[in-house]
Amino acid sequence: MAGTAVLGRLTWQVADVVDVVTETPRVKTIAFDVPGWRGHRAGQHVDIRLTADDGYQAQRSYSIASAPDGTEGSRIELTVARVDDGEVSPYLTDELRPGDQIELRGPIGGYFVWEPSLGGPLLLVAGGSGIAPLMAMIRLRAAVGSGTDTRLLSSARSWDDIIYREELERLNGNGLAVVHALTGSQPPGWTGYGRRVDAGMLADVGPSPAERPLAYVCGPTPFVEAAAEALVRLGHEPHGIKTERFGPAGD
Repeated sequence: MAGTAVLGRLTWQVADVVDVVTETPRVKTIAFDVPGWRGHRAGQHVDIRLTADDGYQAQRSYSIASAPDGTEGSRIELTVARVDDGEVSPYLTDELRPGDQIELRGPIGGYFVWEPSLGGPLLLVAGGSGIAPLMAMIRLRAAVGSGTDTRLLSSARSWDDIIYREELERLNGNGLAVVHALTGSQPPGWTGYGRRVDAGMLADVGPSPAERPLAYVCGPTPFVEAAAEALVRLGHEPHGIKTERFGPAGD
């Protein structure tokens, strides 16, 4: 498995698009075959680079959503939310087709990672497409048959905007509790949370600070900062809270 990657030692390589799956109206998961892929850890990311005909290049980072398979398997999956005025995401979500090729490098990162040996309990807090690296952790947990107590609190605008909704419904149980907060509209009969993630919600959903959980928070910068600050106010140890965020340029 790859550990913390040093960018200077990474080289750009060509990956083949093998599948494109629609997750929500604005989000797609793209599967790549990456020859010579060295494996990755749940929570790591890759850089994607696009080059225009005139030589102009745009580069963005995307978390790996697929679980490590424990081998040198060459397939990885990235889940991309379309940003209307973005330079990279509209191409990835609207233009890529199986058989196309793209440049990427990775895996990158050793801080925002989880593996079964780290134990738990786990509190995973996701804002929108920030669920991608957390899903890699959930998928790894399921793949190895881990019973680690895991709570996922996922924030989305509406029921139709929940990424991986059906898969999460299947995985819910066996020590995994999935809770959704819908910040915009809610379907008829909705009995779950209908507001933004706050301290009260985190206290209701998450393990108590006394259990010394490992918390992973990923999403837009304001979301991550608010959630992390709320966890600290609730008494969680700061060193047990790992964050990964993306801003307006995260397209």
